[in-house]
Amino acid sequence: MTTSTGIVPDVAHAIQLALAPVFLLTGIAGVLNVMAGRLSRIVDRGRILMEAPKGTLTLTPAKIATELRSLEKRRRLASAAITACTLAALLVCMVISLLFIEVLLELPLKWLEGTLFTTSTLAMVVGLSLFLREVYHANHTVRIELELAAPPEPTAAPTDGM
Repeated sequence: MTTSTGIVPDVAHAIQLALAPVFLLTGIAGVLNVMAGRLSRIVDRGRILMEAPKGTLTLTPAKIATELRSLEKRRRLASAAITACTLAALLVCMVISLLFIEVLLELPLKWLEGTLFTTSTLAMVVGLSLFLREVYHANHTVRIELELAAPPEPTAAPTDGM
C-alpha cells in the first residue's frame, strides 16, 4: 500500500467513516445489556414460581398461573427484542466491514452499505418497539398492594383555618 496509489489515504478515510457505526455499535451493546438483564429477571421470577415448594408462596394457584402467563408473554417480547437488536448490531458490523472492503478492493459498495445501514436502523426500531411493549406489559400486569406494604397514615386533625 503506497501513497502514490491513494490507498493509504482512502483507508484513513474508511477508518474515519467507520467511527460513527462503531459508536452506534457501542450504543446497541448497552441496549442489549439492559434487555438481557430484563430477560434474566423474567426467567428468574418464572423459576421461582415453578420451583417453589408447595405452600411456601403466598399466591393462590390461580394467581401463579396468571403471573406465569404474563411472564411467558414478557419473555417472548424480550427475546424478540434482543433478536432484533442483535440483528441490528450484526448489520452494523457488516457495514463497517464493507467500508474497508470497498476501499481495499476498490469496489463500488456504497449502495450495499446504505441498504445494510437502513436495514440495521429498521431492526433497531423493531427491537426497541418490542422492548417498549415488554415494559408496558410489565407495568400493566404488576399490581403492588400498597395496603399490605404499609399501615394507613393517620388522618390529620382539622385546624382552625391556619
